[in-house]
Amino acid sequence: MANEDLEGRGGTKSRGNTYPPTYYSPSYFIESTEAMWTSWLVPMIVVANVGMFIVIMYFNNCPKNNSLGFASGTCVAKFLGRLSFEPLRENPLFGPSSSTLEKLGALEWSKVVYGHEGWRLITCIWLHAGVIHLLANMLSLVFIGIRLEQQFGFVRVGAIYLLSGFGGSILSALFIQRSISVGASGALFGLLGAMLSELLTNWTIYTNKAAALFTLLIIIVINLAVGILPHVDNFAHLGGFLTGFLLGFLLLLRPQFGWPERQHLQADARVKSKHTIYQYVFLVVALVLLIAGFTVGLVMLFRGENGNNRCSWCHYLSCVPTSRWNCNN
Repeated sequence: MANEDLEGRGGTKSRGNTYPPTYYSPSYFIESTEAMWTSWLVPMIVVANVGMFIVIMYFNNCPKNNSLGFASGTCVAKFLGRLSFEPLRENPLFGPSSSTLEKLGALEWSKVVYGHEGWRLITCIWLHAGVIHLLANMLSLVFIGIRLEQQFGFVRVGAIYLLSGFGGSILSALFIQRSISVGASGALFGLLGAMLSELLTNWTIYTNKAAALFTLLIIIVINLAVGILPHVDNFAHLGGFLTGFLLGFLLLLRPQFGWPERQHLQADARVKSKHTIYQYVFLVVALVLLIAGFTVGLVMLFRGENGNNRCSWCHYLSCVPTSRWNCNN
């Protein structure tokens, strides 16, 4: 979004790419087949996000709140009435004003820390900066989420989605403290991270392992690289990705290759374990890191610490200055 908002803050960081990320599902490389779940949670999340965006635009009411139109131009798509968009100079993504997003639950560091509004770490996941932002995230969610839900069910995918969004919000609040942030991209990157850890922890049941890993890594790197552009909250992406990556080791374990057949053929006590030793090692390490990460992150956040003071170069992970833009805006 534009750098300025109605109250003079640093602007809005949208958590999302301007295009849906390339989709890849490692399920196509699995040796054995298994029953598929019916996907209903992901479509419901899409409907909820679209519905929430309509509510945001209704509350924004550009014709009333920007009736003069001198400062930033006139409302866009006026035929939509109070659902019309803010002037493109303020919001080029065809959406509401920054002040509207702030009122409805956008992530803002000062309000979380000093206003005791920790709920913003969750509500910001359901807000989007504009139609372009919303479409990009929802298309990504459909491409990635439906396949994962069909494979692992709504409980595990829903848990990864919400916890990854929460983890992305924590990291974002620690490092981006001069602007508000909205979007579901942290949760979406969590699903990408879970896909990677699922591939690693279930390594024995895949064919074409190298091709599967290489393809998935390329997709992740490309999407994270987009986050170094200005006005994109890459810390939410990174926090969501890391959270989802660790959760994948906990929630997306599959039985080792051939275990169902061995279970039927061998009825004695010599039947091998359902999972391998390295899967249990990954699970334990991921659980420890996940608990430690959330604990340290939340403690630092509510103490009012600035993550940039502990990592002088980390700001380059979210924006790399060039001759065309200044990351300080």
